[in-house]
Amino acid sequence: MARAVIAMLTDFGTRDHYAGAIKGVMLSLCPDAALVDISHDIPPHDILTGALELAACYRFFPAGTIFLAVVDPGVGSSRRGIAAEAGDYRFVAPDNGVLTAVFAETPPKRVVSLTERRYARPTISRTFEGRDRFAPAAAWLARGAEVKALGTAVRDYVRLDIPVAQQEGDRIAGCVLRVDRFGNLVTNIPRAMVERLAARGPIRIAAGATAVDSLVETYAGVAAGTICALFGSTDHLEIAENGGRASERLGLAAGAPVEVVSSSDAVLG
Repeated sequence: MARAVIAMLTDFGTRDHYAGAIKGVMLSLCPDAALVDISHDIPPHDILTGALELAACYRFFPAGTIFLAVVDPGVGSSRRGIAAEAGDYRFVAPDNGVLTAVFAETPPKRVVSLTERRYARPTISRTFEGRDRFAPAAAWLARGAEVKALGTAVRDYVRLDIPVAQQEGDRIAGCVLRVDRFGNLVTNIPRAMVERLAARGPIRIAAGATAVDSLVETYAGVAAGTICALFGSTDHLEIAENGGRASERLGLAAGAPVEVVSSSDAVLG
């Protein structure tokens, strides 16, 4: 029988004991579990970035993987903890929208609140539910517990309002959703939308007030220090600088507008 896999995504960082503590709890309950760190470097309290990063990688894990996603600015409050089944995977997280992007791609078959106390530690810290509530729930799933055993069914789980690119005629209006560690501006504009527009003729791309003159296949498709556009690993449009940080060069961050326009005088296409 294959080892259960628990994949973790948190904003705990690695300087403090937090990530290590949740691993210790899970290994105490399920010593044979394979623990995988997706990232512990989500910006503190940044639920949207956590949601996007989780959605960018969960499909590449083996069926049956359990995802523990803890980005939890509401720790200790009345917000719920939830467990869910979606596709071939199971998830444990605070009910704050961190699973929104996953659920948009793979609608959940079941979502429950974590109300069964036997699947938590005997004492739950008001400041560290990741250790005392969420990690034990994930470990119990790895041991074979069913999601439905962890609590009562819920349908009103929290969803983030993640901006979606819109097309009107010859114009696609989108925005930067996140900035990765290389300074690339990752947008919400999918490849398919751009390719459909480009099939009509040349296109123009603008990030904020800056025209982007090159749509390339790879970062090295332009000279060092040049701003370009390309489709990244999630098949969304990115604005990048070869060998540099486009976010700093252009002075743009998450939320900045990005547009693609079909135009007879455009140079891209």
